[in-house]
Amino acid sequence: MAFGLGSLSVVIGVLLHLPAFLMARAMDYRMAGMPMGTPMLIGMACILAGVAAAAYGLLPTYAEPQASALHMRIAAPEDAPLTVWHWAAGGALAVALVVDILKVSTLGFVVPGMRVEYGLSAAHVAVLPFAALGGCTLGSFLWGALADRYGRRATILLAAVIFIGTSICGAMPSFRWNVLMCFLMGISAGGLLPVAYALLAEIMPTRHRGWSLVVVGGIGALGGYLAASGFSALLQPEFGWRIMWFLNLPSGLLLIALAPLIPESARFLVHIGRPDEARATLERFGCVVVTHTETWDDEAHVDHSHLPPTDPRFLGTTVALTVAGLSWGFVNFGLLLWLPGALMAEGRTVGLAATLIARSSVLAAPVVAVATVLYSRWSTKGALLIMSAVTATGVLALVLEHSGLPGTGNPLLAPALLLIGSTGVISILLPYCAESYPLRVRGRTTGWVAGCSKAGGLICQGLGVLALVPALGVSAAVIGVPVLLGIGLIARYGHETRGRDLRALERALPEAR
Repeated sequence: MAFGLGSLSVVIGVLLHLPAFLMARAMDYRMAGMPMGTPMLIGMACILAGVAAAAYGLLPTYAEPQASALHMRIAAPEDAPLTVWHWAAGGALAVALVVDILKVSTLGFVVPGMRVEYGLSAAHVAVLPFAALGGCTLGSFLWGALADRYGRRATILLAAVIFIGTSICGAMPSFRWNVLMCFLMGISAGGLLPVAYALLAEIMPTRHRGWSLVVVGGIGALGGYLAASGFSALLQPEFGWRIMWFLNLPSGLLLIALAPLIPESARFLVHIGRPDEARATLERFGCVVVTHTETWDDEAHVDHSHLPPTDPRFLGTTVALTVAGLSWGFVNFGLLLWLPGALMAEGRTVGLAATLIARSSVLAAPVVAVATVLYSRWSTKGALLIMSAVTATGVLALVLEHSGLPGTGNPLLAPALLLIGSTGVISILLPYCAESYPLRVRGRTTGWVAGCSKAGGLICQGLGVLALVPALGVSAAVIGVPVLLGIGLIARYGHETRGRDLRALERALPEAR
């Protein structure tokens, strides 16, 4: 009841901001300098109270662990078939990943309009994506740790409620309020990625885990960018840039509506003393429970607080995946966020720029299927290297496009290659990370690499705040260096994980290549 009433309060708080936005229609939805009326202030209070109530309603109920639960080991059978619950949960978590990528991808489409309305310089307006990516980076670390104490499902739902509340960024009359709301939006959305991957890995049978993680990740990455560019092309010419923030309301409500399809982690349920619920969850997803004392699972007693893992056996892999994550952030939250503004600077309208990138997204759509086949049927390490190489080719195409050389001016080639490569990399990177480490460091390493992928974008936007971003062609040339370095490190320190039971992989990991 507390969660339901809290969610309703947040929705009401957002709706109280809509009249002010609609009243600005005669001014092309420009609200800069407008006073914040009483309904907006009441709406803010409703949102704060609603988030607090929802958080209270989601608090897990702890119980004394039963004797049988102390020796319960959760195992996904190798040959278990996929059930309708697997498909439903995968679809719901894919929506969560779309929301995660959608909001950050939206930044590139709202910054040009925001800059015009507030009369900001390029360096000043860069504070907005810097704040958003700072929130996303913090959220990737924060929500991952919170999920271990609060629960996977509860964490996703709480993030969705906060995400709805940040819709009011679209009605803020000053740039400072926009920055604050964008930071909170980043925190709420940034944690969805690692938590969703962790939950999906825990419910999927072993032989289906690899391809399902890649498919869900690819749908989230490509779907988020396609949704951002598509909604921008459809809505911005009529309603202006502010409408993009109000999309948080329906997307957040969609996540909450899908809550019945999102299970809680059985391991977490055992940890808080609710083994009967854990057993029911396991049976629903075709898993087994072992309660013999000789199968004692020490994972609950392992300290997961240190980032990144520095065990000498895994240091090379950690460095390789860290560089790969940073490089992806440079491309996705640097080059691809700068691209709409660069196209508009060349004389294209916001609608034309968004349409061009949307078409590039459509061209990149089949990459999810290709990445899935390569990852699950051929080679996990090889698939990551191929997608990284496509990204490097896209960076090179962008360099050539801005070099002035004859025959290198195709505006569709570089965005398409960048979207194909970056979609493939993010579809594979975190699943590959989860399968490259033993159980005791798997969760925190996945969270670390996810955070580094956002940190790469944070660095790029920090340069924008300092007005140190060079021309797009030069930026692409500089970013190409860590992209190539990541490819070399993965080739040297990456491990092949296809077809391996992760428990066997833990025993043989130092020798596996």
